Amino acid sequence: MTLIIQKPTGAKLNLRKTWQPMDADAAAYITSVETADGQALEEKVKIAIDNFVLGCKADGIWSAIKASCILAGARTLAGCLVPLVGTAPTNNNFVAGDYNRKTGLIGNGSSKYLNTNTAHNVASASNRHCAAYISAWTSASTVIATGNSTNADMIIVNPPSTRIEVRSCPSDGVSFNSANGSVPSFAGIARSNTSNFVSRFAQTNTTHTNTSGSTTATNYTVFALPTPTYYSNGRFAFYSIGESLDLAKLDARVTDLINAFGAAIP
Repeated sequence: MTLIIQKPTGAKLNLRKTWQPMDADAAAYITSVETADGQALEEKVKIAIDNFVLGCKADGIWSAIKASCILAGARTLAGCLVPLVGTAPTNNNFVAGDYNRKTGLIGNGSSKYLNTNTAHNVASASNRHCAAYISAWTSASTVIATGNSTNADMIIVNPPSTRIEVRSCPSDGVSFNSANGSVPSFAGIARSNTSNFVSRFAQTNTTHTNTSGSTTATNYTVFALPTPTYYSNGRFAFYSIGESLDLAKLDARVTDLINAFGAAIP
C-alpha cells in the first residue's frame, strides 16, 4: 500500500519503500537509464526520481524545463548522460572515473565539457531559465553558458571569494558577492520580462535590473563557455534549460533529489 501525506505547501511526501511507476515521464527516463547502464537502479533511487518529476509537476515548473540531465543517480557515465528532458548532451572527454553516483560529474579545468545540443533560442529572450546543482568547486569556473559576446546566458563562480557572474540574455553581465558561498548549492537564473531577471545561489534570490537582448543559435554548454574556453574543474549533479520558472521551487526539488541519492546509494 502507498501512503501519501499532504504537506502544507500542497506538495506530496511519498513514503513508498518499493518502486511502482507513478509518473509516465519518470518511468520512461528510468527505463532509458537502466538500458544505458545495463542493469537496474536501486528501488530507492527510482523512487527519488519518480518523486522529483511528480514534485516538479505539482509545483507547476515541469513544463518550463526543455532540456535537462540528472548527472547523478545512474550507475554509469552513459546512464548519467541520458536526458531527463530534451536532447542528450555530447560528451567531450569525460571518462568513467570522472563520475560519482552521489555527487555527479567532475571537470578538469582544461578540456572536459558537455555540449547540451540545446540552443540559446530554445526559449524567448524574455522568458527563460538555466540552472545547475554544484556539488563542489576548487577554482573560478563556468557552470553553464551559451550565446555570444553581446547576448548570452551564463553562470560563473569565482571561489573562494564567492563572486558570482550571471547573464540572462542581456548585452552585459552582472557580478555580485554571494551571501553564502558554501557548496553544495543550486545555482540558477530566470527571466520573465524584458527589464530584469532573477539569480539564485545558496538558497538566496537576487533581482538584477538588466534589459534583455536577443537570442542566438549557439548551444548551451556545461563546464565551459561555448567556444569552448574557461573550463570548470567543479563537480555538477544536474542541469536544466528552458522557459522561466520559480527557481526556489526547482532548487528545493533538485536538492531533495540529490540528498535522496546520497541516502539511497551505498
